[in-house]
Amino acid sequence: MARRNVRDQLIVVALELFHTRGYNGCGVSDITDATGVPKGSFYNHFKSKELLALAVLERYQSLLGMDALKDRSKPPVPRLRSLFEGYMAFQAKWGFSRGCLLGNFGAELSSQSPAIRKVLKKIFERWCDAVAQVVQEAKERGDIDKRRDAQQTARFLYNAWQGAVINSKVTRSQAPFENFFAVIFDSVMTR
Repeated sequence: MARRNVRDQLIVVALELFHTRGYNGCGVSDITDATGVPKGSFYNHFKSKELLALAVLERYQSLLGMDALKDRSKPPVPRLRSLFEGYMAFQAKWGFSRGCLLGNFGAELSSQSPAIRKVLKKIFERWCDAVAQVVQEAKERGDIDKRRDAQQTARFLYNAWQGAVINSKVTRSQAPFENFFAVIFDSVMTR
């Protein structure tokens, strides 16, 4: 198996450390020590920790599973439910301790880094657009109330999910997700 290049190693390790400790909870030396590369190697690939964080966000986007929403072999509401079930499985895998990197960065860095805030906003908009397309498809099929605004519903789902993620970190349980699924898929996403 090919060895990852140093840049990729730094991104992978930083994603793990940022997700477990937070952006401000680890420094460049923590990242290079965990990667096993000299500190100078870091600066050959990234001029700052903030630029590394932007690369981490780019990588994290690929973990959001949004491509599954495009699979029209399944009805739209089950596709949405499956997306959130996948997210919940990750939270369970981590013992409900990490949260969502997007939410964590938003809470920790939105007033500290305009560049990170801008990228988070773009990721949020892309996520909402993808979910809104599925909500619109569900409306057109008659699976959910046609009066529901697709974009507004997508934003609500994102906000409700992030709230459930935060609460699961506090309670270290999946109970907030069970509540999310009960309300969203038994009320909001039904006719």
